[in-house]
Amino acid sequence: MVSLIVQLQIVFVLVCSFVVLRGIGWLGVTQLSTWRAAGLGALAIVFLVTSSAHFNGMKYDLAAMLPADFPGGLGIIYLTGVFEIAGAIGLLVPRTRRLAGICLVLLLAALFPANVYAALNGISLSGEPPTPLWLRALEQLLYVGMVWWTAISAQPMAAGRRPNRENIAEHKQAFPGGATS
Repeated sequence: MVSLIVQLQIVFVLVCSFVVLRGIGWLGVTQLSTWRAAGLGALAIVFLVTSSAHFNGMKYDLAAMLPADFPGGLGIIYLTGVFEIAGAIGLLVPRTRRLAGICLVLLLAALFPANVYAALNGISLSGEPPTPLWLRALEQLLYVGMVWWTAISAQPMAAGRRPNRENIAEHKQAFPGGATS
């Protein structure tokens, strides 16, 4: 049971930051006044947390997740960490949000084979057993779904769509300086 809790740390970070950020929105911080905005912040936090592993002692565990014949080693680990940081920042900038979301989805898809390799070959992370493949796949789907919902699927309000507090706030965050109808 403890192993499962350790393996779900990042999901815990995502859920807790999502709820806390939305709570801050309820307290009056307009930038977090929608679930989508809170989700963007939570994802930025998650990608910043996960990127830190690419630059500390865990980088060696991450490098071990790559097949032996895969070129790049630690260079790939550093590069993917930089991509996660750039994606986290990009999610928070309305002008780059959609592109950052697309790039993060592609990054998650590109990284998934390393998780498959680690699960199938029993490669541990921080001394913990590898996350079971079925659980890692569900986690990846959660992250892809959150990125898609918060960053990619947000569209300008269509003509005739009835504005309400939430969609106007989302529109203003995603498209600053644009019309709201």
